[in-house]
Amino acid sequence: MEGMSNIPLPLLIFAGSTRTQSHNRKLARVAADMARAQGAAVTHIELADYELPLYNADLEARGTPDAAIRLKELFHAHPAWVICSPEYNGSYTGLLKNTIDWVSSPVRSDPAWGDGLKPFEGKVVGLLSASPGALGGLRSLSHLSPMLLNLQCWLTPKQFALSRAADAFDADGQLIAEPARQAVRGVVEQTLWAARRLTNP
Repeated sequence: MEGMSNIPLPLLIFAGSTRTQSHNRKLARVAADMARAQGAAVTHIELADYELPLYNADLEARGTPDAAIRLKELFHAHPAWVICSPEYNGSYTGLLKNTIDWVSSPVRSDPAWGDGLKPFEGKVVGLLSASPGALGGLRSLSHLSPMLLNLQCWLTPKQFALSRAADAFDADGQLIAEPARQAVRGVVEQTLWAARRLTNP
């Protein structure tokens, strides 16, 4: 990284699930550990800590929830993200869609958040998924990608969908298979590499 700042790059990591034994929450923890090992300043959040009602414009007109504002601030503050997306019915979760709907919605009365694209525009995003099935949640990533592109995010070419996820982790939540570890590490490395170049041209 010649000529670049030695300041650790802020990286946001989260999973689109709140389920206790979620494979994607486990995968997010693995990715967070790998990113820290690569020198990133990791913020690993749980969406369960940001309770949001189902998005409704009439509800929003009465006031944007505090959790949505906190997420806007977090998303905006991190130039790079890794999202671990479960697959429900061949697509991403309602939780993840609802989160993005709230974070991308403009706050008309707040000059800081009047632009709905502000938390997303120019962010470098690496995508991971885990599923008990053979495809590993790949279809969720194929649906999530165009939505993030529409929000003007940069997506890394490398993505990884972990198949047979029920048997992929050991008792400590670590990935058992070396090829899977290498694939996750590749997405994390590419996300950090691209974000460093976009933020330090």
